[in-house]
Amino acid sequence: MTKFSFKNFDVNQDRCAMKIGTDGVLLGAWSPIFNNPYSVLDIGAGTGILAIMIAQRSFAEQIDAIEIDEDAFEQCVENFENTNWSNRLYCYHAALDEFVDEMKDEKYDLIISNPPFYSENYKTDNTQRDLARFTDAMPFNELIEAVSVLLSDDGMFSTIIPFKEEASFIDVAESFGLYPFKITRVKGTPTSDIKRSLLAFSKLYKVNETDELVIEISRHNYTKDYIELTKEFYLKF
Repeated sequence: MTKFSFKNFDVNQDRCAMKIGTDGVLLGAWSPIFNNPYSVLDIGAGTGILAIMIAQRSFAEQIDAIEIDEDAFEQCVENFENTNWSNRLYCYHAALDEFVDEMKDEKYDLIISNPPFYSENYKTDNTQRDLARFTDAMPFNELIEAVSVLLSDDGMFSTIIPFKEEASFIDVAESFGLYPFKITRVKGTPTSDIKRSLLAFSKLYKVNETDELVIEISRHNYTKDYIELTKEFYLKF
Protein backbone atom coordinates (compact mmCIF):
# COMPACT_ATOMS: atom_id res chain seq x y z
CA MET A 1 0.00 0.00 0.00
CA THR A 2 1.72 3.17 -1.20
CA LYS A 3 -0.76 5.55 0.41
CA PHE A 4 -2.45 5.36 3.81
CA SER A 5 -5.57 7.49 4.16
CA PHE A 6 -6.75 8.95 7.47
CA LYS A 7 -9.83 11.07 8.11
CA ASN A 8 -8.08 14.41 7.63
CA PHE A 9 -4.92 13.61 5.68
CA ASP A 10 -3.16 11.06 3.48
CA VAL A 11 0.34 9.69 3.98
CA ASN A 12 2.46 8.40 1.10
CA GLN A 13 4.87 5.70 2.19
CA ASP A 14 6.29 4.02 -0.92
CA ARG A 15 9.77 5.45 -0.30
CA CYS A 16 9.89 4.72 3.44
CA ALA A 17 11.33 1.50 4.84
CA MET A 18 8.92 1.54 7.77
CA LYS A 19 5.27 1.72 6.74
CA ILE A 20 2.38 3.10 8.75
CA GLY A 21 1.65 0.71 11.60
CA THR A 22 -0.32 0.43 14.80
CA ASP A 23 2.61 1.60 16.94
CA GLY A 24 2.91 4.98 15.25
CA VAL A 25 -0.82 5.67 15.23
CA LEU A 26 -1.10 4.65 18.88
CA LEU A 27 1.73 6.97 19.89
CA GLY A 28 0.44 9.92 17.88
CA ALA A 29 -3.05 9.57 19.34
CA TRP A 30 -1.92 8.77 22.91
CA SER A 31 0.88 11.28 23.49
CA PRO A 32 -0.07 13.74 26.25
CA ILE A 33 -0.36 17.35 25.08
CA PHE A 34 -1.97 18.89 28.16
CA ASN A 35 0.96 21.31 28.46
CA ASN A 36 -0.30 22.95 25.23
CA PRO A 37 3.05 22.69 23.44
CA TYR A 38 4.20 25.61 21.32
CA SER A 39 7.15 23.70 19.84
CA VAL A 40 7.27 20.00 18.96
CA LEU A 41 10.05 17.72 17.70
CA ASP A 42 9.56 14.32 16.05
CA ILE A 43 12.81 12.32 16.18
CA GLY A 44 13.14 9.77 13.38
CA ALA A 45 10.15 11.01 11.44
CA GLY A 46 9.84 8.40 8.69
CA THR A 47 6.64 9.25 6.82
CA GLY A 48 6.02 12.19 9.18
CA ILE A 49 2.91 10.56 10.64
CA LEU A 50 3.61 11.54 14.27
CA ALA A 51 4.26 15.20 13.49
CA ILE A 52 1.12 15.36 11.34
CA MET A 53 -1.02 13.75 14.05
CA ILE A 54 0.26 16.24 16.64
CA ALA A 55 -0.45 19.07 14.21
CA GLN A 56 -4.07 17.86 14.01
CA ARG A 57 -4.39 17.43 17.78
CA SER A 58 -2.70 20.61 18.98
CA PHE A 59 -2.20 24.32 18.34
CA ALA A 60 1.59 23.98 18.30
CA GLU A 61 3.08 26.68 16.08
CA GLN A 62 6.45 25.01 15.45
CA ILE A 63 6.47 21.29 14.62
CA ASP A 64 9.91 20.09 13.56
CA ALA A 65 10.97 16.60 12.49
CA ILE A 66 14.32 14.99 11.76
CA GLU A 67 14.98 12.04 9.47
CA ILE A 68 18.38 10.59 8.50
CA ASP A 69 17.32 8.48 5.50
CA GLU A 70 17.23 10.58 2.32
CA ASP A 71 14.25 8.84 0.70
CA ALA A 72 12.21 8.96 3.89
CA PHE A 73 13.17 12.62 4.42
CA GLU A 74 11.95 13.57 0.95
CA GLN A 75 8.72 11.66 1.46
CA CYS A 76 8.18 13.27 4.85
CA VAL A 77 8.56 16.74 3.29
CA GLU A 78 6.08 15.77 0.58
CA ASN A 79 3.59 14.47 3.15
CA PHE A 80 3.93 17.64 5.22
CA GLU A 81 3.28 19.82 2.16
CA ASN A 82 0.10 17.88 1.36
CA THR A 83 -1.56 18.50 4.74
CA ASN A 84 -3.71 21.34 6.01
CA TRP A 85 -0.95 22.17 8.50
CA SER A 86 2.00 22.54 6.10
CA ASN A 87 2.84 26.03 7.43
CA ARG A 88 3.55 24.51 10.88
CA LEU A 89 5.54 21.44 9.77
CA TYR A 90 9.24 21.32 8.88
CA CYS A 91 11.59 18.37 8.38
CA TYR A 92 15.37 18.41 8.75
CA HIS A 93 17.58 15.91 6.89
CA ALA A 94 20.05 15.13 9.67
CA ALA A 95 21.40 12.57 12.08
CA LEU A 96 20.34 13.01 15.69
CA ASP A 97 23.81 13.92 17.00
CA GLU A 98 24.26 16.52 14.24
CA PHE A 99 20.87 18.02 15.03
CA VAL A 100 21.61 18.24 18.74
CA ASP A 101 24.96 19.97 18.09
CA GLU A 102 23.28 22.47 15.77
CA MET A 103 20.14 23.06 17.83
CA LYS A 104 21.25 22.53 21.42
CA ASP A 105 20.01 25.98 22.40
CA GLU A 106 16.56 25.19 20.95
CA LYS A 107 14.04 23.83 23.46
CA TYR A 108 10.91 21.85 22.63
CA ASP A 109 7.74 21.55 24.71
CA LEU A 110 6.98 18.11 23.28
CA ILE A 111 9.40 15.56 21.86
CA ILE A 112 7.93 12.43 20.34
CA SER A 113 9.68 9.41 18.85
CA ASN A 114 8.79 5.96 17.54
CA PRO A 115 12.39 4.71 17.66
CA PRO A 116 13.90 1.68 15.93
CA PHE A 117 13.90 -1.10 18.49
CA TYR A 118 14.81 -4.46 16.98
CA SER A 119 17.95 -5.06 19.01
CA GLU A 120 18.32 -8.73 18.10
CA ASN A 121 21.58 -9.57 16.34
CA TYR A 122 20.41 -10.16 12.82
CA LYS A 123 20.15 -8.09 9.70
CA THR A 124 18.41 -8.39 6.35
CA ASP A 125 19.66 -7.52 2.88
CA ASN A 126 17.64 -4.30 2.96
CA THR A 127 19.95 -1.67 4.45
CA GLN A 128 17.27 1.04 4.47
CA ARG A 129 14.84 -1.17 6.38
CA ASP A 130 17.56 -2.25 8.83
CA LEU A 131 18.35 1.41 9.52
CA ALA A 132 14.71 2.07 10.32
CA ARG A 133 14.26 -1.02 12.50
CA PHE A 134 17.41 -1.62 14.53
CA THR A 135 18.44 0.14 17.72
CA ASP A 136 22.07 0.48 16.60
CA ALA A 137 20.88 3.18 14.16
CA MET A 138 19.68 5.24 17.15
CA PRO A 139 20.49 3.59 20.49
CA PHE A 140 18.04 4.30 23.29
CA ASN A 141 20.67 6.01 25.44
CA GLU A 142 21.55 8.40 22.59
CA LEU A 143 17.88 9.18 22.05
CA ILE A 144 17.30 9.84 25.74
CA GLU A 145 20.42 12.00 26.08
CA ALA A 146 19.32 14.08 23.08
CA VAL A 147 15.86 14.51 24.59
CA SER A 148 17.36 15.66 27.90
CA VAL A 149 19.26 18.41 26.02
CA LEU A 150 16.41 19.55 23.76
CA LEU A 151 13.41 19.31 26.12
CA SER A 152 12.13 22.46 27.81
CA ASP A 153 11.94 22.52 31.60
CA ASP A 154 8.22 21.82 31.63
CA GLY A 155 8.24 19.79 28.40
CA MET A 156 7.16 16.19 27.82
CA PHE A 157 8.72 13.28 25.93
CA SER A 158 6.56 10.46 24.53
CA THR A 159 7.67 7.20 22.97
CA ILE A 160 6.65 3.59 22.30
CA ILE A 161 9.00 0.66 22.90
CA PRO A 162 8.82 -3.12 23.42
CA PHE A 163 7.47 -3.95 26.89
CA LYS A 164 10.58 -6.07 27.57
CA GLU A 165 12.69 -2.88 27.27
CA GLU A 166 10.51 -0.78 29.58
CA ALA A 167 12.41 -1.12 32.85
CA SER A 168 15.86 -0.51 31.35
CA PHE A 169 14.57 2.43 29.27
CA ILE A 170 13.11 4.07 32.39
CA ASP A 171 16.37 3.52 34.29
CA VAL A 172 18.38 5.25 31.55
CA ALA A 173 15.83 8.07 31.31
CA GLU A 174 15.97 8.70 35.06
CA SER A 175 19.78 8.86 34.89
CA PHE A 176 19.29 11.83 32.52
CA GLY A 177 16.72 13.50 34.77
CA LEU A 178 13.61 12.33 32.88
CA TYR A 179 10.86 10.71 34.91
CA PRO A 180 7.85 8.71 33.70
CA PHE A 181 4.48 10.20 34.56
CA LYS A 182 2.28 8.05 32.32
CA ILE A 183 2.66 4.45 31.16
CA THR A 184 0.19 2.51 29.02
CA ARG A 185 0.98 -1.15 28.34
CA VAL A 186 -0.48 -2.48 25.10
CA LYS A 187 -1.88 -5.95 24.41
CA GLY A 188 -3.23 -7.24 21.10
CA THR A 189 -6.07 -9.18 22.74
CA PRO A 190 -7.26 -9.72 26.33
CA THR A 191 -5.38 -13.04 26.54
CA SER A 192 -2.17 -12.10 24.72
CA ASP A 193 1.06 -10.96 26.35
CA ILE A 194 1.89 -7.27 26.76
CA LYS A 195 3.90 -6.31 23.68
CA ARG A 196 4.40 -2.53 23.82
CA SER A 197 4.83 0.23 26.38
CA LEU A 198 3.68 3.78 25.67
CA LEU A 199 5.77 6.04 27.90
CA ALA A 200 5.57 9.74 28.74
CA PHE A 201 8.38 11.50 30.65
CA SER A 202 9.07 14.94 32.06
CA LYS A 203 11.86 16.65 33.96
CA LEU A 204 9.43 17.31 36.77
CA TYR A 205 8.78 14.23 38.86
CA LYS A 206 5.07 13.41 38.72
CA VAL A 207 2.88 10.65 40.10
CA ASN A 208 3.15 7.73 37.72
CA GLU A 209 -0.18 6.87 36.05
CA THR A 210 -0.13 3.29 34.72
CA ASP A 211 -2.86 1.54 32.74
CA GLU A 212 -3.40 -1.05 30.03
CA LEU A 213 -4.81 -0.87 26.51
CA VAL A 214 -6.22 -3.87 24.66
CA ILE A 215 -6.57 -3.41 20.90
CA GLU A 216 -8.94 -6.20 19.82
CA ILE A 217 -11.45 -8.47 21.52
CA SER A 218 -11.18 -10.75 18.49
CA ARG A 219 -9.97 -10.35 14.90
CA HIS A 220 -11.14 -6.89 13.64
CA ASN A 221 -13.44 -6.59 16.68
CA TYR A 222 -11.83 -3.57 18.33
CA THR A 223 -12.18 -2.56 21.97
CA LYS A 224 -14.02 0.62 22.96
CA ASP A 225 -10.82 2.03 24.43
CA TYR A 226 -8.89 1.56 21.18
CA ILE A 227 -11.69 3.05 19.09
CA GLU A 228 -12.00 6.02 21.43
CA LEU A 229 -8.25 6.66 21.28
CA THR A 230 -7.92 6.50 17.48
CA LYS A 231 -11.35 7.56 16.17
CA GLU A 232 -10.17 11.04 15.11
CA PHE A 233 -7.76 9.41 12.69
CA TYR A 234 -8.82 5.99 11.36
CA LEU A 235 -11.40 5.94 8.58
CA LYS A 236 -12.79 2.64 9.87
CA PHE A 237 -13.95 4.30 13.10
